[in-house]
Amino acid sequence: MALRKVAAVLAVAGIGLAACGQSSGGGGGTIELTIAQNAIAGGKNAAAADFIANWVIPTFEAAQKAKGKDVKVKFVPSGVDDEQYKTKLSLDLKSGKGADVIDIDGIWAGEFAEAGYIKPLADVVGAEADAWDGWAQIPESVQGLATYNGKKYALPIGTDGRVLYFNKTLFQKAGLPADWQPKSWQEILDAGTKLKSAGVPVPIQINAGTAMGEATSMQGVLPLLAGAGGEVQKDGKWTGASQPLKDALGFYQKIYGGGLGDPKLQQEAKGRDKSFQQFAEGKIGILMEGDYFWRGVINPKDGVAPMDDRDQSVGYALIPAMEPGKGIRGQDFVSMSGGALRTVNPNTKHPKEAFELLAFTLSPEALKEETKDGNVRITPRTDVNKEILAGEPLLTFISDKVLPLTAFRPPVAVYPQVSVALQESTAAVVGGTAPDQAATAYQKTLEGIVGGAGNIIAP
Repeated sequence: MALRKVAAVLAVAGIGLAACGQSSGGGGGTIELTIAQNAIAGGKNAAAADFIANWVIPTFEAAQKAKGKDVKVKFVPSGVDDEQYKTKLSLDLKSGKGADVIDIDGIWAGEFAEAGYIKPLADVVGAEADAWDGWAQIPESVQGLATYNGKKYALPIGTDGRVLYFNKTLFQKAGLPADWQPKSWQEILDAGTKLKSAGVPVPIQINAGTAMGEATSMQGVLPLLAGAGGEVQKDGKWTGASQPLKDALGFYQKIYGGGLGDPKLQQEAKGRDKSFQQFAEGKIGILMEGDYFWRGVINPKDGVAPMDDRDQSVGYALIPAMEPGKGIRGQDFVSMSGGALRTVNPNTKHPKEAFELLAFTLSPEALKEETKDGNVRITPRTDVNKEILAGEPLLTFISDKVLPLTAFRPPVAVYPQVSVALQESTAAVVGGTAPDQAATAYQKTLEGIVGGAGNIIAP
């Protein structure tokens, strides 16, 4: 690679040709780094594995060589179930091993931080971690994914957002506008009533029950809780049978008790997949889902339930708060996001260079390279998104409109159990239990999960 090209890459990456302080390796010689992901060539997340091996590593090594450093990077692949990856990573970090740069699910961050497996980047790397110029391009809401107890433990490597999808053809049939944007839950219900009158089999689909697992939480109860002004956890305490939860469960009752949704769909083992198929077939009017639904489900090219007319027939809208201003932080609209993180192993022998590698993978140059040739996704950086999402209206909508107002799940060890309890509460309501009764039962279960009523916010 020509020196001019290397200089350009370094400048874009925010590394610069001048050395960032002394090498953490001490003296000369080769500095050896490893980077690990749950990705493997020819298998799980193959595109990510190929990108690291074929572009990141040679480009970064050349950039370091231009600075007078002999750095060799090795990719450590995995291609296993996420829980298996998490277990191996935990064991490695606990015993002082593991790759220098590692990927983790954002939901593991608090658990890993509490266990001491990961540490604040500034503690591991030094002041340059907080001074990284990329932070200015990452919305504060997305930075929250990488933050625990006020400290940044990682860099976010991607995120997503939830919206309301709707079938414009069915809307036209029901006399509803093609540019529909509800401003309250009642407006969603009103649209559902019109769709039902027009003969739409399933006017509204909001995930519920335990069969849909985390999809019920992320594409159902948590956005509704946020829309009622509640959070599943706040300031270290958990939300029990609060008014926001009762409101969220009450919305479920109005949909499934009012004949606007299909209760049986929420109980089937493959209910979510079936809901995808029904939407694609024009049988569902309104569906709450993430951008994966657009990219991977109804994508006309290679979706699991492709819609040839997706771009013409499918509309999308922000998820409204229960009423204007009643959402979390006084918002009119809400969403939930997930995402993955990349961090520096506290056990690394070369923290400075490891961070340079980490930052390089999230430079504009690297992200633009990673997302070309049909691999477009929402990156954590607004400067990159503005460029790469130009031809992607839904992803642009989520990047520009959804991410600034989104929220994240609490990154703590007991959250998955709490999530299941929330799913059970929605299942109860869909099955006919009164919202207040379901909320009370949820609080009782919650007390057993989080260590008693003292850890729950009083209603």
